[in-house]
Amino acid sequence: MKFTETSLVDAFVVDIEAIEDERGFFARGWCRREFEARGLPAVTAQANISFSKQRGTLRGLHWQEPPHAENKLVRCMRGGIFDVAVDLRPGSPTYLKWFGVELTDKNHRMLLVPEGFAHGFQTLEDRTEVFYMVSEFYAPKFEQGARYDDPAFRIEWPLDVTEISDKDSSWPRFEKSRNDDPHR
Repeated sequence: MKFTETSLVDAFVVDIEAIEDERGFFARGWCRREFEARGLPAVTAQANISFSKQRGTLRGLHWQEPPHAENKLVRCMRGGIFDVAVDLRPGSPTYLKWFGVELTDKNHRMLLVPEGFAHGFQTLEDRTEVFYMVSEFYAPKFEQGARYDDPAFRIEWPLDVTEISDKDSSWPRFEKSRNDDPHR
């Protein structure tokens, strides 16, 4: 596996190292030893699948607060997404900065979204399926979110939003959500 630093401290693009032959290829999609050797989180509590019917669907921005903060390793298994991580760690040099990368079924890339980051994605194709491993179990009482168009982040999504859940479209602005959070 090849780990490439992003413009955000502690977030990485992870590329597979494919061994190809006439049948196709074989590659590691995750290896605890390789993650640990780089000092990266190597615990998986849950694996999730997201399927979106329509191009332009937006999911996020989501995160879980401590003690249930989670790391995510995200891969697009069918179609394509524009995957985004936002650094929400107040002491970080990249606080409130975002990074986006295309993850597709053709490029086989993954994005490691560390704890303390918000995560969201927009589908680039119809019938897109995303698989991601998370380091903590879902804890609804610790779930937080911010609007995809929050001016605190100024994320440049590649498409107009065609679908978004009521929950995701009604998250409060980031600063308000942080000030009102009883878990901080």
